[in-house]
Amino acid sequence: MKQRIISAIIFGAIFLPVVVIGGVPVVVLAYLLASIALYELLNMRKLSVFSAPGIISLLLLWIFLLPNQFESVLNLIHFTKIEFALLAVLLFLTYTVATKNKFTFDDVAFSILATLYVGIGFYYFIETRDAGLIYVVYSLLIIWATDSGAYFIGRAIGKRKLWPEISPNKTVEGSIGGVICALAVAVLFLLFTNIDASYIQLILITVVLSVFGQIGDLVESALKRHYNVKDSGNIMPGHGGILDRFDSLLFVWPLIHFIYLL
Repeated sequence: MKQRIISAIIFGAIFLPVVVIGGVPVVVLAYLLASIALYELLNMRKLSVFSAPGIISLLLLWIFLLPNQFESVLNLIHFTKIEFALLAVLLFLTYTVATKNKFTFDDVAFSILATLYVGIGFYYFIETRDAGLIYVVYSLLIIWATDSGAYFIGRAIGKRKLWPEISPNKTVEGSIGGVICALAVAVLFLLFTNIDASYIQLILITVVLSVFGQIGDLVESALKRHYNVKDSGNIMPGHGGILDRFDSLLFVWPLIHFIYLL
């Protein structure tokens, strides 16, 4: 527990000031976190980030992370992000032939999906911060409230397993408790901030984000169970890797935009 607290304080001391500052520092932070997260995913699959497919994945990730204000760079070469993704697919498939199928079609699919999963999530981290600090704070509070509520309420009264094949410690009671705690925080947030949403809007949005935040957590748990790893990495002692810390937010940040909170 002591190690977890120390790691959380150190990470928070780096992450939170950068988020408050915004602008280019947030973009740099997003690139760093996303690159580490992609490395963790490829490592689960036993794919090296320093191999040809790893470098292609990393370059595609960096292109996907380009925020709106910098997309004019792509216009200079008349390529869109989608076209770069299609080019990456062709390069991946070519590599399957070059390696005589040692790099398989399954590896191609994993590399593309891993890049999109991480890239889309952290791209919307940049866009959320660009829309306003208040939305990043809201997303962090909702996920922290959901995680804390699910953990403590699950330990106190949890009996029915939520999805034991994927995450044996999570319970239905804990999951519902997490949503309730997120709602309580959202109501307080609306009372003490000027976020542009009505009570009904924020309640509905909070329920969706809290539920999908938990799904994001379960997705990463499913990945780790499939590849038989305990944590996605060890960059944060006591907490695991970057994916372990941002799995819920990788679902929440895009959804904030998709459901028109912004």
